[in-house]
Amino acid sequence: MAEDEPSYIDYETFLDPSFSAIGFANKLVLATNDPSDNQQDLSTPLSKVLFDVQEIDTHIDSLTTKSALPLLEYTQTRAQSSQKILDEVEGQVASLTEAYNVLKKEVVERYEAAEQVRLVAERLCQTVRLARGLSRTLLLGRQLEVQMAEYNGTGARKGGDHRAMVRSANTLASIKTLLLASKPGEEGHGLERVAVVNTLRTELILPSERLVASRAQQIIREFSMSNLLSSNIVNQPSGAAPTFSQNEESKSRVFSALLTLFLLSPIRQGMSRDKFEPTLVISTLQEYLQTALKSSLAAMSRSLATLPTLDRTLLEVSARCQNILALESLLSSAAPPSHPAFETSTADDASKESSPSNFLQPLLQSLDTSSLPSFFWRSLASALSPRVQEILTKGGVSARTLRNNKDRVREAIRSCVDRGSQIPGAISRRTIDRRSWEREAAVMVASVIGPLGR
Repeated sequence: MAEDEPSYIDYETFLDPSFSAIGFANKLVLATNDPSDNQQDLSTPLSKVLFDVQEIDTHIDSLTTKSALPLLEYTQTRAQSSQKILDEVEGQVASLTEAYNVLKKEVVERYEAAEQVRLVAERLCQTVRLARGLSRTLLLGRQLEVQMAEYNGTGARKGGDHRAMVRSANTLASIKTLLLASKPGEEGHGLERVAVVNTLRTELILPSERLVASRAQQIIREFSMSNLLSSNIVNQPSGAAPTFSQNEESKSRVFSALLTLFLLSPIRQGMSRDKFEPTLVISTLQEYLQTALKSSLAAMSRSLATLPTLDRTLLEVSARCQNILALESLLSSAAPPSHPAFETSTADDASKESSPSNFLQPLLQSLDTSSLPSFFWRSLASALSPRVQEILTKGGVSARTLRNNKDRVREAIRSCVDRGSQIPGAISRRTIDRRSWEREAAVMVASVIGPLGR
């Protein structure tokens, strides 16, 4: 249309992308006015703009009048196409809506119902697992109560039946193993929040554990199989040697005490068999050795100051060493029992070979020695030398008597080591290498005679 009817309006200016209405108006005002005039005439540029607008409006009206029919046909075609597209889209939307409703009914609603069922089943499973763990805990608690009644009901045997003591310890170990399995999904998970379990722990488990452990430690502290001092043997008449059945009963009690302390030794959650250490067993045996050492050291210190009592004291020291030798034999022949904490663990099968095969091995390892009698004599000798030096420093009759009887003391100490190195007849053991004790005898003699010779 613009080419058929030329117009004075500069359409290119208005169609330029960089067109600025402010710049165009400023240019129009400057074109119709002198910038130096004090007053500006805006009527002329405004009239020009209004005229241009009117011209464009006339031009648009002319174009629409001439092209009315094509425009109407074009508009009608667009409207029909839009309606057809709208109808098609509405059909697709209706189909999608129907498919969504079917999907919601068959999937979403069923999933929501299934999710509720899953949640209920999961909580029921947790409840059943907790109930099963609680039931087993209470069952073991009842079993422990019966066993402790059996143990306490045999008071005539001084402290109860040692066999019932082992059964009680095994039940206690099973209960502690169950309570340690407290991770999610394990049998003991959540039991610590149950009031009856806490009551069971405080009123039955802990008191029973203390009682049984205390009795087992007492049995080991009272262990004695030497017949050098028959009057010192527990439950024996003065001067009477123990019979075979009494010796067997004594060994049986010690075995039971070892098994009990092994089962009651502390265990951590997730501990493997090769990492487990029977700390109660080791500490009790170490206490037994230390008691023998302290008693022997105190007695020998007094007897070296008053020589007439030396023979009796050395006999007692020999008896203590014989008991230690007998204990070593029993420990070497006693195998640790299976612990409830490791019975169901498949990973522990590979570590069984590295586990100690008897009770003696971990004790020797903790003492850093190869023999308990050797440890006894060498520890006694190292502590005895300062005591002898103290006697000599004080001087007086005791020091002179000790120096004058140096040879007799030497032979008495050597005989003491020789007697103490003889295994009691009640213990069956391989033949002892007599030459291996000569070093201990020499160390003991040197600890007393050495200071005397200086």
